[in-house]
Amino acid sequence: MAAIIIRNTYTVVPAEPTWTGRFPLAEWDQVGTITHVPTIYFYDKPPDSFQGNIVETLQNSLSHALFHFYPLAGRLRWLPRGRLELDCNAAGVTLIEAESEAELSDFNKFLGTKEFEKLVPQVNYKTAIETIPLFLAQVTKFRCGRISLSVKVSHAVVDGQSALHFLSEWGRIARGEPLETVPFLDRKVLWAGEPLPPFASSPLYEGKEFEEPPLLIGETDCVEERKKETVVAMLKLSKSQLERLRSRANRSQYADPARGFTRYETVTGHVWRCACKARGHSPEQPTGLVICVDARNRVQPPLPAGYFGNATLDVVAASTSVGYI
Repeated sequence: MAAIIIRNTYTVVPAEPTWTGRFPLAEWDQVGTITHVPTIYFYDKPPDSFQGNIVETLQNSLSHALFHFYPLAGRLRWLPRGRLELDCNAAGVTLIEAESEAELSDFNKFLGTKEFEKLVPQVNYKTAIETIPLFLAQVTKFRCGRISLSVKVSHAVVDGQSALHFLSEWGRIARGEPLETVPFLDRKVLWAGEPLPPFASSPLYEGKEFEEPPLLIGETDCVEERKKETVVAMLKLSKSQLERLRSRANRSQYADPARGFTRYETVTGHVWRCACKARGHSPEQPTGLVICVDARNRVQPPLPAGYFGNATLDVVAASTSVGYI
């Protein structure tokens, strides 16, 4: 695979002055990973009629997007006893311009290869957290004329829903369109009624969502399991296959006649069961499935439209290999 050549690295700050200051992250922001989550988008070659500069357009529109989503231009800071706060200091985000002699067809039909890592901005977590951008993007131009746009977003600041909100509005600004949904930035709506004390010790969480996944019967740890090689596969289900699966699930003894299983529930359960079969589980093997659920409209009262932060919950379903699955 051809090497990736970094042409330029830019620090992009909000287009206009924004509020600066510090505030603690909501409790929801401090459960889970504080690293960055990567996503890659691929685009066809721009038409011959396109006369603009793609990187310049992205850079300028990103600056204007950060004016509305200014927390992403800040930095994280550690507080005593393991808490984090967000420093809205307009330090900016990172935008990388890169080129590759590779063809997009070299990437194994997008089945997840290590070559993808070269298309994603790298973060050095050994440096002080106060110096690490919360958002990084890399634009890579391929020999065939196609383009990739990869982003890394700090999960301590936003969840997937908010990340997609930002990317969508960035795209609208790049096209010269107004914002569709103004971000709601006040995280106090998820704070407790009074300031919470620092953690005296590591917090304890109760519920299946915070339990370790079940071990294989007869094993005392999962060290060997984690060493096993995994592969990425893309499985395509046609509409007719999906409807047959759903019909079969809704005829089972576990279906609720009042509502039936949704398409999402049907496919998720099917993949779960297939994974158990592929791993050769014994019938009595405990197994669990974690699903990330958006809580914005599930909490009471619902969060304001455009809430920008973390508002997802991990919901766990548990069964045995031949149980309700």
